[in-house]
Amino acid sequence: MKRIRCPKCDEAILFDETQYEPGRSLVFECPECHKQFKIRIPAPRPADEVPEEEDEAPVLAWLTVVENAFHFKQELPIYEGENTIGRLVKGTKANTPIKTVDPSVDTTHCIVKATMRPTSEVVCTLRDAPSNTGTFLGTHLLGVKEQARLTTGDVITIGATTMIFAFADEEQE
Repeated sequence: MKRIRCPKCDEAILFDETQYEPGRSLVFECPECHKQFKIRIPAPRPADEVPEEEDEAPVLAWLTVVENAFHFKQELPIYEGENTIGRLVKGTKANTPIKTVDPSVDTTHCIVKATMRPTSEVVCTLRDAPSNTGTFLGTHLLGVKEQARLTTGDVITIGATTMIFAFADEEQE
């Protein structure tokens, strides 16, 4: 038996998912509020398609999104390469999305590029994606195609959202 919840009133509904073929869509009507909604029975993955555990890329730095009226505190990992930061929406091109409803944060707002030098030194730079409201490093508005090197403790502002940058190997207080 599988339990699902009504998206409107959160009423629990039980049904036997083994009675239906995988991949099939089912329509339910909530007995409490009479809301109709669909679910899809997921298809099982073949054993040869199950991905093997891969070594994850090391986190080189962190962006701490500070709490504000639009969302809660979040920790965003920064990996080697380009980390596109933006608002999380369906189909976003941001690979480091922020969960927010802040309309002043674009879906691809800014980019933090992390590079590992041969000396094992990590260098991170910030640039605007470009965005509609701009990207600030401290009080400086980054210009078109302008890049700025980041250091631990730097404050980045995108829209009404503030983030604090820190390298992963340095302690955050």
